[in-house]
Amino acid sequence: MQTLLRGGRVIDPGTGWDGVADVLVQDGRIAAVGSDLVAPEGATVLDVTGLVVGPGFVDLHSHVHSIAGQRLQAMDGVTTALDLEAGLMPIGRAYERAAQDGRPLHYGFSASWSAARAQALLGMEPDASFDTSMALLGDPEWQRSSTPTELAAWLALLERELADGALGIGVLLGYAPRSDPAEFLAVSRLAASAGAPTYTHVRELVEADPSTPIDGSEEIAIAAAETGAAMHHCHVNSTSRRHVDRVLATLERARTEGARVTVEAYPYGAGSTGIGASFLAPERLHHWNIGPSNIVLVETGERITDERRLREVRAADPGADCIVEFFDERVEADRALLHRSLAFPDAIVASDAMPVLCGQGRTESRQWPLPPGASTHPRTAGTFAKTLRLMVRESGTWTWTEAFRRCSYLPARVLDDVAPAARAKGHLGVGADADIVVLDPARITDAATYIDSVRPSVGVRHLLVSGTAVIRDGELQAEAYPGRALRGEPA
Repeated sequence: MQTLLRGGRVIDPGTGWDGVADVLVQDGRIAAVGSDLVAPEGATVLDVTGLVVGPGFVDLHSHVHSIAGQRLQAMDGVTTALDLEAGLMPIGRAYERAAQDGRPLHYGFSASWSAARAQALLGMEPDASFDTSMALLGDPEWQRSSTPTELAAWLALLERELADGALGIGVLLGYAPRSDPAEFLAVSRLAASAGAPTYTHVRELVEADPSTPIDGSEEIAIAAAETGAAMHHCHVNSTSRRHVDRVLATLERARTEGARVTVEAYPYGAGSTGIGASFLAPERLHHWNIGPSNIVLVETGERITDERRLREVRAADPGADCIVEFFDERVEADRALLHRSLAFPDAIVASDAMPVLCGQGRTESRQWPLPPGASTHPRTAGTFAKTLRLMVRESGTWTWTEAFRRCSYLPARVLDDVAPAARAKGHLGVGADADIVVLDPARITDAATYIDSVRPSVGVRHLLVSGTAVIRDGELQAEAYPGRALRGEPA
């Protein structure tokens, strides 16, 4: 399969190149980049004059696990969607299931810290299901500190998962915030010895909860310094909230001192999780400076009225997806905090995309457009386009080269050591994977809202995944399932 992209503005964040050129794709790889390339016989030629051509976006933090969700992400410019914060277990079953169902985008998973703990502490057999992981959040028994025997058991499970191809270890520490900090150091040492990153939803900050065993942002900096592990701080905007400047300063200090710490952010003032999360307990909401009315159920749109209703819903369905409002994007000061999270040097854009709820408890649909009533968090559909709108088109904070560096190049580099195949992603060098997004620089924007959350982004004209068109002339190609697994190869 051969495709020639003719006359676009080519952005390669791997080299810093920004100029008009042709890109030839052959057998799933970049075959040539240059002027006036000759189209091979039988090649598809696309005139992309006036459009921006760059490496497809690599999303390190996507929980969609479905064709429906990946199609929304494709319309947002994503070519690789990885669940690294939560992960799935057993990893082999997760990869097998995705391959059997087919995926429009490349996919991959980390080893699930929470599932390993649940197996060791509760005897719960993991089923490689994100829904099961969400339901687990409301069970306090898996959140406690481990005995030495339990710790050894779940560390062994994580080590097995790394050997089976996990892309590192996903640590939902914010959901077990009272667990012993020594356990996190043990995970970090395991990751360092395997040459694999950790991806952490940090525990609460000391400003919000002075009784926390250790400040969440300090913990990740200390662990990285002590163990030498590569440590990724997930969604710094939502876990730091109005303390984000202090957290970013902590991470910058750690990096200056040599710690291998990376950080990600998304451009929304509301997060999403299972309503049974420990930090959404009525007695803990004041740590976030919010109340029950700042929580909305995704599937029904119900805004929680009071503590009684919150306790009721948490007991009935702890895994129910909800939206949690932590910033008010109508307020300039809150918008500025989001902006600083994204603008932080080398901050990576990652969506934290959530499952698409298609009604009657379903999280999958091959129907396109998505069926009426489908719902999710708008970040699933719009994170990358919204970031480009805010940071490039409207504020001019980033050049297009910097935007592709944050959305494509830097996230791929997080994976270089654990998954050598990632080295062919995030750039447009000859021999690189032909994962390419072609977008209209004047029109690229998000369209999803909290009310209409599955509206696809606007402005992605073409999207190639391993050289296969998933989007052609702005239209999703519903028959295209070129996604392949990205697997770890531990040291």
